Amino acid sequence: MDVKLEVTGREVIKPSSPAPHDRLQLSLVDLGLPAIYVGITFFYESTAGESPETISRRLKTSLSETLSRFYPLAGRQEGLSICCNNEGVIFTEARTDLLLSDFLRNLSTDSLAAFLPEIEQGESAGTWPLLRVKVSFFGSGSGVAVTVGISHRICDASSLLTFVQGWAATAKGTTTCTPHFAGAAIYPPPHASFKSPSIDDLYEFRGKCITNRLVFKSSKIDELKRKAASESVPVPTRVEAIMSLIWRCAANASRSNSVSPKSTLMTQAMDLRLRIPSNVLPQDSIGNLQTCFFLKRGAESELEIDEMVADFRKTKEEVSEMIKENVQGYDNDTTITTTALGQNLLSVMGSFMSECYKPDIDLYTMTSWCKKPFYEVDFGWGNPVWMGPASHTVYDNMVFVVLMDSKDGKDVEAWVGLPEQDMPVFLCERDLLAYAVLNPPVLI
Repeated sequence: MDVKLEVTGREVIKPSSPAPHDRLQLSLVDLGLPAIYVGITFFYESTAGESPETISRRLKTSLSETLSRFYPLAGRQEGLSICCNNEGVIFTEARTDLLLSDFLRNLSTDSLAAFLPEIEQGESAGTWPLLRVKVSFFGSGSGVAVTVGISHRICDASSLLTFVQGWAATAKGTTTCTPHFAGAAIYPPPHASFKSPSIDDLYEFRGKCITNRLVFKSSKIDELKRKAASESVPVPTRVEAIMSLIWRCAANASRSNSVSPKSTLMTQAMDLRLRIPSNVLPQDSIGNLQTCFFLKRGAESELEIDEMVADFRKTKEEVSEMIKENVQGYDNDTTITTTALGQNLLSVMGSFMSECYKPDIDLYTMTSWCKKPFYEVDFGWGNPVWMGPASHTVYDNMVFVVLMDSKDGKDVEAWVGLPEQDMPVFLCERDLLAYAVLNPPVLI
């Protein structure tokens, strides 16, 4: 269902107190990422009888207080660092007569773009604002949507979660800890001559892409895991099984549309916070604290789910073991940079980049937000009834897959962006249809 939002206000929110530091050095990985916003939209059914004016006032006040702890987000990127100048962030308000229940019952993936804060001339995730928010009120007090987008130059999905958790806690009057901005603690800073690539530099242009939402019910996930099991991986994780299935079906769709089949490459992000002890890298660290692993299949290779899952597990464990070996004996983030960890992680990424830039190869970039408690983000109206990624519209020409938990924590939603010519074939893949449902309604 299309939704028309009327913008009723747009202003800059500044931190409630001055920044304690003037600058934050960005790492080579931060600056190597495209200048886009990592975002999410939360949909809340009830606002406890509060008026839109009361809600906006409370969100603005709590956002200002939260920014005093997350102060680099209120700054500006200048070259290779963030100038923590308290410049502020963009806060937009909008409204629609549409009821929240009607919107979710007739959900359209394209309609989520309406909830993104508009980028006006002169604004960019690569300069300012580094954070933008949009609060959208549904008709008859039926609900509210809160969209948060943070520049990828300073934030990954875990950083986004830490911020929205902190903001929501402040909105409810709960105190939270001051986060740790990692900067160049793990990855080294770039040389002074470094130039950040554009998104077109990073990703091969494959024409216009289309995004679709798939839902894997828990019972079907169990079936898929059994199919994906092997002697080496008797119990696959749901992420291993689902990503391998999507990769297989997407690669088959591409092959069916190609005169000559291409090799296929899948890469998945890995959160370093889950693999480095918290006394070295705190769980609430802000930054692009990820590495990746990748799998490649030749143009003529068979794509068997159990073999793909086995390789998935083996490659992921090799990277995890390398990380473990590099952090042994170190007890804080200032000493970790003296180890080989940063360089070894860069070497992994360098190997990936050398592969994905080869001609005649299809790249599938995948990430999992599963087990990240986004559904527990409560601004005072209870948990969200649904949420969706607010970044997919920036990937108009990029192939990607994002996995997210459903509200019950058992089902999995997959957001898949594929080339326009591949998507219809992908959605007709029998293996996919055996386990996933295409964009079912969200009932509240």
